[in-house]
Amino acid sequence: NEIANAPPTAELRPIEQGSEEEEHTQTDEEDMGMTYEELGLYGRLRKISRCGPVSMFRKLVNTWSHLPPIQVAEKVKRFFYYYSINRHKMCTVTPAYHAEAYSPDDNRFDLRQFLYNTSWTRQFRVIDDMVDEMNSENVDSIPLN
Repeated sequence: NEIANAPPTAELRPIEQGSEEEEHTQTDEEDMGMTYEELGLYGRLRKISRCGPVSMFRKLVNTWSHLPPIQVAEKVKRFFYYYSINRHKMCTVTPAYHAEAYSPDDNRFDLRQFLYNTSWTRQFRVIDDMVDEMNSENVDSIPLN
């Protein structure tokens, strides 16, 4: 039960000595800057829905209506930055059985591009413009007493 409830960690940093409970201070979610739940959603939008940065932002800004658009934009940009610098690594994985439509592992029928420009200049600029537009709409809709 202790192992099942332990937070995911790569255990790359040493355990802090001297504390009452010597535990790993590093967690995967903290290192990635996103939760596993978010990562799963990004993955499904990317692979199943074939979303790029702009279409993913459009979907998530509605799904995560509790977050300000700028925060959704930052999350999408962070995902695509790390996706682009790590995508090529997935091409070395051997083909495997896939029981559902989404799996982080690629297979031999995955013909998506695997080398990306990590800056996503055009796409991120479009997202920034959309955020600016959303923010200006919100400012315009605030009632003045």
